[in-house]
Amino acid sequence: MVASGTPAAARAASSAAAAAARAFPLAAITGHGTLKLALLLAAVDPGLGGVVIAGGRGTGKSVLARGLHALLPPIDVIDLGEPGAAGTSGPQHPTALNIDPQRPSDWDAATRTRISELGGDPSGADASALLPTKVIPAPFIQVPLGITEDRLVGSVDVTASLASGQAIFQPGLLAEAHRGVLYVDELNLLDDGITNLLLAAVGSGDNRIEREGLSLSHPCRCLLIATYNPEEGAVRDHLLDRFAMALSANQVLELGQRVEITRSALAHGESSGAFRAQWQEETDGLATQLLLARQWLPDVQISREQIGYLVKEALRGGVEGHRSELYAVRVARAHAALSGRDRVEADDLQVAVRLVIAPRARQLPPPDPDQPLEPPPPPPPQGDQAPEEPDQPDEPDQDEDEPEDDSEQEEPEDDNPEDAPPPSIPEEFLLDPEATAIDPDLLLFSAAKSKGGGSGSRAVVFSDSRGRYVKPMLPRGPVKRIAVDATLRAAAPYQKARRLRQPDRLVIVEEGDLRAKQLQRKAGALVIFLVDASGSMALNRMQSAKGAVIRLLTEAYENRDEVALIPFRGEQAEVLLPPTRSITAARRRLETMPCGGGSPLAHGLSQAARVGANALATGDLSQVVVVAITDGRGNVPLSRSLGQPLLEGEEPVDLKEEVKQVASRYRALGIKLLVIDTERKFIGSGMGKDLAEAAGGRYVQLPKASDQAIAAIAMQAVSEL
Repeated sequence: MVASGTPAAARAASSAAAAAARAFPLAAITGHGTLKLALLLAAVDPGLGGVVIAGGRGTGKSVLARGLHALLPPIDVIDLGEPGAAGTSGPQHPTALNIDPQRPSDWDAATRTRISELGGDPSGADASALLPTKVIPAPFIQVPLGITEDRLVGSVDVTASLASGQAIFQPGLLAEAHRGVLYVDELNLLDDGITNLLLAAVGSGDNRIEREGLSLSHPCRCLLIATYNPEEGAVRDHLLDRFAMALSANQVLELGQRVEITRSALAHGESSGAFRAQWQEETDGLATQLLLARQWLPDVQISREQIGYLVKEALRGGVEGHRSELYAVRVARAHAALSGRDRVEADDLQVAVRLVIAPRARQLPPPDPDQPLEPPPPPPPQGDQAPEEPDQPDEPDQDEDEPEDDSEQEEPEDDNPEDAPPPSIPEEFLLDPEATAIDPDLLLFSAAKSKGGGSGSRAVVFSDSRGRYVKPMLPRGPVKRIAVDATLRAAAPYQKARRLRQPDRLVIVEEGDLRAKQLQRKAGALVIFLVDASGSMALNRMQSAKGAVIRLLTEAYENRDEVALIPFRGEQAEVLLPPTRSITAARRRLETMPCGGGSPLAHGLSQAARVGANALATGDLSQVVVVAITDGRGNVPLSRSLGQPLLEGEEPVDLKEEVKQVASRYRALGIKLLVIDTERKFIGSGMGKDLAEAAGGRYVQLPKASDQAIAAIAMQAVSEL
């Protein structure tokens, strides 16, 4: 999709219609009551904040997203016509796609030019009446994992720029998703920079482009749906907080439900048309309910007391920030609109707490299977009355605040909203242990979220020589690998003028047009175990360190980590195990572990720094962590370890200051230090904490350090330090 009215746009619109026709009907999906409701609420208010769905393999995450898209009504857009078509002054290059004829604030320069060509005033109130319009299916744009920044936000259109002699904008996926669905599959595997750009544009409703000589913006108001599998890696907490609702697709199904899912999938695969016809009535009912809810949403009112209730729920749940109550208010209004009401009631507040506040709460009450969440029933026709709505004798707020309304509730003819009782507030707090329980799906998501995951994409390394091409950049010195696409985009606007000077050349690229490739590749960490092999506890320390090395090497392949072991004893420290990912090599090297003698701590720190600096220089590692397992009692000066004799009259070295001076160099080298102090607290002659502070590292008091504890602390240090 390049622009409204272009062949690419027509193909994209037809493909969206075909995808909606092939989608599995949302009404036919077994279970997932909470997810269906959340998606419907997000469709009622697309600016609500989006939905992120966590779930294992084959739990129907993508099916739910595409099923919702099939319910969305088509959109009315401005038809700019074909570029260069008859009746226009020349090629048109819109910066915004899917432009709403009823929102002049969204109109771009191409739209205003079109109005002028038709004889109208672009700033006039009746300008929209002059514009030709057409109806297209709501877009459904999926963001691929390998997407580049220019394809997401937009870039220079090389072909149009060559023809016009000026920089012409080519819209990206964010422009194509405007007024539709933007779907992100495998959110946890998407590049962090791409994710930040995407969330910033969708959150603000506007995509701002400042690149390659372009300075413009276009609207990007779309329904954001993201999915991911927690087993493939966790999602950063601050990213989850940017979504209004974060739910789980994992559900416990009975035998009959699993059989029904299998039968439905087989029937849809054999004949999708016949299967859709079977569920057409329910699908049309949901689509109609969604369309009416969008029309009613602007009129839905929520009282100050109800907002106060939502804020109290967030405080009781220990929720950080203000996004929870802001999202909860919009969810409550959307649920009221979906139920056909113009005022928020107690049920709407409870749904908002369950979907928005509960997943963000630090502690959740036990689940109650007797209170599932289901989509509200369709509202009655506007001509009919719903006498059951005012007859609610079991709501204490109405009975206590306005007892005089009892006589009015007995009159079915009274439909005056001014005399109706005010919207109710739940009697008890939802997050109270004695009150209504949280939906089981939310607890499943919370467990999956807290579990985390061992993702192999913990760190990446950027370079200009090796890795995957992620984006172009201005060169810093000689260009090793030219980004041809970005270079052509930078040179395209000037080709017309340059050809006048050099007509014998087809494409003229100057030095200022050159762009270099920024390459990215996965990189692990090097964990260097620096072990004090002196003293009576040396054997225990070495055995624990050996076990920790073997434990870390079992995960080295997935995380691309390397492990090294440097014991220090006697006069010097030696590299017993050079950096490796091989378990076999580690076991062979660690068979003999000499112990006893002095404690050359300063030389041990120097050796670890040398090994770490050499490893970082290769460019294959993202960080180096030195895990020093010691009691902090260094008693051998660095000069003796290096074989430098003590000169006559020279004062002896202050061993503590020397060790702190060596450790302070870790900051400049970019090496992180974790000190595991094995000294018992009642012995106060060590300096493990001073050593960690000098290096800007971390200190842990662990007198009985087992291999499992050391391995766990080391991996935590790799992630946090």
